[in-house]
Amino acid sequence: MLNNIKVRMRQQFNQLIVKFITLLPLFIVRFVARRYVAGEKVKNALKVVKALNDKGFLATVDILGEHTNDVNVAKQITNNYRTIIQSIHEQNLQCNLSIKLSHIGMDISTKCIEDNMSKLIDTARMYNNFIRIDMEDASATDKTFSIFRKYNDKYNLVGLVLQAYLHRTVNDLNDLKKDSNLNIRLCKGIYRESSDLAIQDRNKINENYLKILRFAFENNIYVGIATHDLFLINKSYDLISELNISKDRFEFQVLYGVPMSGWVEKHLEHDYKVRVYVPFGKDWYDYSIRRLKENPNMAGYIFRDIFKR
Repeated sequence: MLNNIKVRMRQQFNQLIVKFITLLPLFIVRFVARRYVAGEKVKNALKVVKALNDKGFLATVDILGEHTNDVNVAKQITNNYRTIIQSIHEQNLQCNLSIKLSHIGMDISTKCIEDNMSKLIDTARMYNNFIRIDMEDASATDKTFSIFRKYNDKYNLVGLVLQAYLHRTVNDLNDLKKDSNLNIRLCKGIYRESSDLAIQDRNKINENYLKILRFAFENNIYVGIATHDLFLINKSYDLISELNISKDRFEFQVLYGVPMSGWVEKHLEHDYKVRVYVPFGKDWYDYSIRRLKENPNMAGYIFRDIFKR
């Protein structure tokens, strides 16, 4: 009972912090956001990636934005991603891409998204790089699966994201395991979804996360274990040990700038791969505020950061 009260109080406090942050002058928010967003330009992001690589971390880059409604804008974003793939190759960086399908035309038309995905896949194939298709809100799940399957059949370096808080995810993974070379990032899920679509209780989300992770391990599915929850990380270690999972069948993934209480270093000490998700782009403010509203728990990190600085 007491723990539930503490959780509710923390949630209410974090929601207040979100409102507080939106009232701050833009230059203060920008100053704080620099820790979590790698600038506005490609060169800024790749400089961060190089620094991470030098410390032993892998990376994935994401141009901030989603729900593009203009064909020419979607085409330009796609070309920006293609340029990034080439730059990653030229600079010999250990880095791949994370893309949102709505950012490159999924909301516009089937032709638009397929044209842009085909161009991206052709460029990735040329430079032997990997593309991770990010998952968006639940209304996009079926479309995302359909596009993933289409391009996974054409190119074996395409991955997907699954969200543990969705009721459907266990069944989805059971169906997806038929696909060859399946590579997933497993996260809790950040979008606000109704209770008929998503688990609302944190402990039950964690239970489902571990159930999905076990299923993936037992079915030889490559997993990006994407969480900042220390309970889940400890339990993931237990599963890796219990099932004797090879180090080449998983990696841990974290968001750029989010403190991890020394765990990323511990991963490296165990010779586990660690990939840092590096977002960048001119939409950094809208992205930051939107993500805070969708996941107020992040506000606690930023609140402490503001007062440190």
